[in-house]
Amino acid sequence: MTTTPLRPRRPSGAAAPHTEPERRGPFARIVVAALVTGAVAAAALVLGAYPGAPEHVTTGIALLGFASGWAMLGALTTRMTSSPQRWAYGLAAFLGVSGLALVTLAPGDDGLTAAAWVWPPALLLLLTWSARRMRAAMPGRSRWLLYPVFGALFLASVGALVQNVTARDAMAMPGALYDVGSHRLHLNCTGTGAPTVVLESGLGGSSPMWARVTSGTARTTRVCAYDRAGTGWSDDAPRPQDGLAVVDDLHRLLAVAGETGPYVLVGHSTGGVYAMTYAAQHPEQVAGMVLLDSASPRQFTVLPEYATQYSMMTRLYGVLPTLTRLGASRLAPALFSNEVPGEAGRHARAFAADPRSARTARDELSTYRRTFAQAQTLTTLGSKPLIVVAAGDTLSGTPGWPAAQAELAALSSNARRRSVDSTHGGVLDDPIASAVSVAAITDVIRAVRTGTPVGTA
Repeated sequence: MTTTPLRPRRPSGAAAPHTEPERRGPFARIVVAALVTGAVAAAALVLGAYPGAPEHVTTGIALLGFASGWAMLGALTTRMTSSPQRWAYGLAAFLGVSGLALVTLAPGDDGLTAAAWVWPPALLLLLTWSARRMRAAMPGRSRWLLYPVFGALFLASVGALVQNVTARDAMAMPGALYDVGSHRLHLNCTGTGAPTVVLESGLGGSSPMWARVTSGTARTTRVCAYDRAGTGWSDDAPRPQDGLAVVDDLHRLLAVAGETGPYVLVGHSTGGVYAMTYAAQHPEQVAGMVLLDSASPRQFTVLPEYATQYSMMTRLYGVLPTLTRLGASRLAPALFSNEVPGEAGRHARAFAADPRSARTARDELSTYRRTFAQAQTLTTLGSKPLIVVAAGDTLSGTPGWPAAQAELAALSSNARRRSVDSTHGGVLDDPIASAVSVAAITDVIRAVRTGTPVGTA
């Protein structure tokens, strides 16, 4: 015989026992709050607390910031909803441990490159697992807020792998490497005749960027393009270099390579500042100068907006090595494009998209206040030929630039000013504007050879 247990009878009029309804919770608000927290934490650390930090620090603290957002997502959904998203702890742990390892172990370029063969596939596997768990555990449409983030992480992983595969493409080096002490510098000289022209690149520039200028100038005289330490084919320097260190490197390079002065120095952008410092340190080795849309040694004072721009640039260049390591050149190729023809253009684009070049540019930028002050020691070139070429876009778009160019021309009693309808970089790589640059160099060479006033346009 089977007996059925009796349920206790509820007294007449008594209320039914309270059953707590299932809590779905404010998922959309939690997801948004977690994403914003992670993004703000990463931005505050990278752009606010440690702007322009070394690559391993920048990448590491960014990962720690993003990890806090994923941890917050897991914690809040566990505490406030009936559908905890514990898979988010996996992403938080991966990003957090990776960031902590970068900050504490401080790997160099080789270490970061080696790591980029390991973490992208690991992250892709974790993303796949997390996406499946999210689809199963997260109710409603809140998951659509996370899909773009998953997509960004996917692109970063693939971009890093592609960057690693393509970064080591063999590139035939023109010219040669010369030992200048603690490192070697690349120098490529073509053409014959005197005076020899020496080309000085701007921030982040490399010798292939001068291809149009060198080919045109080599028809008239000998011309030498070189790569500063950490750029192009040159070795890294032991530490960030200010203007005096750059000038000392160039002076040693020309001597070791057997080049003889006096030289016509040609500087583009901040390369003009280095050229001026060279002229101040070695006046007997400078026969003339051409400044191509050159920065001013008094950039921080003569350009009213430059101090603010410099602060922004410091932050931008701080994250640029990390972005290039994640394949930014493939995701945003327009940022690394140029009009340099043929093999030289391919080399220039490859160097511009290399994390090493971005790191060197960041380090170089950090010395600018000191570098510009050092160039101010040049107060005059006397009557040495000087031509100042300014780009139309910079003249019209940068307050204070016309006055700065006038100051540069005032360095010599034998100077001319010219302008060309082009961009700041166009004076090197634009076919028409680069021809104007070559003509200016040719006119200075002629003035040096003949001892006559520098020609007019």
